[in-house]
Amino acid sequence: MATADLLLHPVRMRILQALFETDPLTTAQLRERLPDIAPATMYRHIAVLAESGVLEVADERRVRGTVERSYRVRKEEATVDPDARAAMTREDHLRSYSTFAASLMGDFDRYLAHPDADPHADGVVYQQAAVWLTDEEFAVMLKEIQHAVLSRTGGERDGGRRRRVVSLVVVPDEPTGSA
Repeated sequence: MATADLLLHPVRMRILQALFETDPLTTAQLRERLPDIAPATMYRHIAVLAESGVLEVADERRVRGTVERSYRVRKEEATVDPDARAAMTREDHLRSYSTFAASLMGDFDRYLAHPDADPHADGVVYQQAAVWLTDEEFAVMLKEIQHAVLSRTGGERDGGRRRRVVSLVVVPDEPTGSA
């Protein structure tokens, strides 16, 4: 498992999000999906992710005298270790959450930039709900949500399926012990 600093860097997070649950992509294909990232920056962050074991080379082929690599995410390495997460400071969490939220905004901006974007027809959902749960009920709910999402990952790409990115944010209204 990787560190929060490694995974929650704004550029690396966007690279990982572009690669999650998709066919392996070359750096050129990633640059097409993330055109605002400078080529040198893209190559540098892909190298960091590959050296750390978060990305792996899925394929290599010769193209005009150079080697073109396709990358995929190693899911088991692309999560922050629970112990590392527990050791994060409040400032670390704020920085990480800000990066995550900015990444969501960037994804939505890119989606809306497509001329054919139709949020209603495409099933775009963003909503918030408050639930009153004990810690045990909350743990069950999280497991149910994780199961609902994770049981659907790894599906085959075919004519009727589209890649959809599901993000989950859970924030308590008050810290533990303040009730």
